Amino acid sequence: MTSPGTNASSVRGVPLCVDLDGTLLKTDMLMESLASAVKRSPWIVAALPFWLARGRARLKRELAQRADIDVSVLPYDENVLAMLRRERSGGRRIVLATACDETLAARVAGHLGLFDEVVASDGVRNLKRGAKARALVERYGEAGFDYVGGDRHDLPIWAHAREAHVVGADAAVARRLATLGKPVHEIERSARRGRALARAIRAHQWAKNVLVFVPLVTAHVFLDPSSVAAAMLAFVAFSLVASAVYVANDLADLQDDRRHPLKRHRAIAAGELSIGTALALLPVLLLGATAIAALLPWTFGALLIAYVATNLAYSLVLKRVALLDVFVLAGLYALRILAGAAAIGVPVSDWLLAFSLFAFLSLALAKRFVEVSAVAARDEARVGGRGYLAGDGALLAMLGTASGYLSVLVFALYVTSPQVAILYRAPGMLWFACPLLLYWISRVWFLAHRGTLSEDPLVFALRDPASYVTGFLILLVMVAAT
Repeated sequence: MTSPGTNASSVRGVPLCVDLDGTLLKTDMLMESLASAVKRSPWIVAALPFWLARGRARLKRELAQRADIDVSVLPYDENVLAMLRRERSGGRRIVLATACDETLAARVAGHLGLFDEVVASDGVRNLKRGAKARALVERYGEAGFDYVGGDRHDLPIWAHAREAHVVGADAAVARRLATLGKPVHEIERSARRGRALARAIRAHQWAKNVLVFVPLVTAHVFLDPSSVAAAMLAFVAFSLVASAVYVANDLADLQDDRRHPLKRHRAIAAGELSIGTALALLPVLLLGATAIAALLPWTFGALLIAYVATNLAYSLVLKRVALLDVFVLAGLYALRILAGAAAIGVPVSDWLLAFSLFAFLSLALAKRFVEVSAVAARDEARVGGRGYLAGDGALLAMLGTASGYLSVLVFALYVTSPQVAILYRAPGMLWFACPLLLYWISRVWFLAHRGTLSEDPLVFALRDPASYVTGFLILLVMVAAT
């Protein structure tokens, strides 16, 4: 294969036809329409089989009419765009030839301003494979056009084109193209599907689920092999479920993520992991978690279901309600501790529950404070997809620091309670943990005010050396008190 810049296909009389899905875009507009339409009106899932029964073109039209897609933030392939701009500047006619519904294709063409003509599905005819090849041959004649595509579905079109331009073709497509006897030009696209998958499931976020091990420590059963094994199973189950939730959230938040300066780089938003793959991944993750939960007490399974249901409600509605969203986030953190206790069959003390709720509420408020501060720094009015305005930072900081200090107060009251003497021989030693906790919470908010805190304080803590030192000192205090 040769580079597009070295070929002689820039003949003004030969139009350059370019595919949209998977070529000009790193995503598929049918799946984009499906994700957007279902988010807006979940009930249409029941109508999908009936629309499909009337043909894929009709399905595309129905979804396109119900979807709300911002074409300006779609993941375009910059290499393809550069090639089209170069060819157009040389006076060449550029045609968008796609199986996407013509209403969406026209919006993309209007946004880019690169195309002289749009050839697309019209609600009756699905312009894919042979149908697209016939449409282009009817317009421009056999070998009267060059075609830019990206996968095996474009082989029938390349067979009738004068020259083939291939975007990130795999080995199988390259071999098939070689048999056509056409000049072939490659447009590079990096493919890191394994890395994209790991990013989509947020493997690094599994660290949050270490909270299921907290009851092992507080109940003093961390040396019991069966309890440790049960906690490990609980950790894996929660990690799988959490990954499913992250994938579902990314699907629901595609438009908002693409407008965000950092979240637009997420695997699904950036088109590095397809929406179809993400949808197929969801049942795999959930079934894996279900199989593991079946090995643990039913109460753990019930809490796991509650976690999924709460996350679903959060993703669809609650995250857009100011303040309520942070209380839900704090509850989801605390739910991990409850689930860990259920997995090993120990009760959760009221003290631990109260401490957790205040501490996690502080962290959730810190997360929102960072987001609001970032929006204010960009002179934007509100946080996308949230119920917060740019001026809410001061209030969030006040509530967050107060909640964090209240968690230390709960711990101090626990140290003076009669219950502490049951588990600790020298409970007075636990007082040394209070200044350590106060330091850590103060530091989190200090860094948040400076703008150096990541958007997830718990993930920050798991990467922060000072947090590890503080945690180690607190652990030493608890060992000394035991």
